[in-house]
Amino acid sequence: MTTRACYPGSFDPPTVAHLAIAQHALRYADHVDWVVSRVALGKEDVQVPTLAERVAVLEAVAASRPWLGVKVTDDRLLVDIARGYDVLVVGADKWAQVRDPAWYESVAARDAALDALPRVIVVPRPGYDICGAEVLELENDHGQVSSSAAREGKLELMLPEAAAFDAATGAWTDPDRYRSR
Repeated sequence: MTTRACYPGSFDPPTVAHLAIAQHALRYADHVDWVVSRVALGKEDVQVPTLAERVAVLEAVAASRPWLGVKVTDDRLLVDIARGYDVLVVGADKWAQVRDPAWYESVAARDAALDALPRVIVVPRPGYDICGAEVLELENDHGQVSSSAAREGKLELMLPEAAAFDAATGAWTDPDRYRSR
C-alpha cells in the first residue's frame, strides 16, 4: 500500500528548499503531493503569476519525478487539506500557526483539529519550537531559502523550471513586465 504525504504551500515561486523538503519527506511516504489552495489562507490577494501558471510550473517540476505530484484544492485549512493523506509536511512557522488557539473558535476546536491531522512532519526554522510533531531533518541548511528572497532577485533559490518561467515572463522578479504581456 502506498503511503502519501501532502506538502501544502503557495510555492510562489517553488524553490530548491521546497524540492529538498519533498525529497526528504520520502523517508515517511512513498509519494508526496505539493498541494496548492485556489485561495491560500492569508494570501488571498496573490494574482501574479496566476494560479494556473504556478500550477503549470509545479507540474513541470513533478514531470521528471514520479514520486512527486501536484494537487489543487478549494480547502484552505491544513486539517482539511491533509484529510485522506498519511503524512502532513509543514514548516515550523506554519506548525506554530496550526497550534495557535487564536486561529480557532476555542482551545477545544484547536485540539479537535490537531487530533484530525495525520502524522505531522515539521521542517525546523530558527525561532520556532516543534512540539507535538516529528522533525524533518534536512542534510543541507535551507533556512535562508525563501520564495520572498527568490522574488527579490535571488534566482539561484528558484527551481530551474521556475527560473525559466520567470526569465520568459518576469512573473516573480519583474511583475510590471509580466502584467504588460
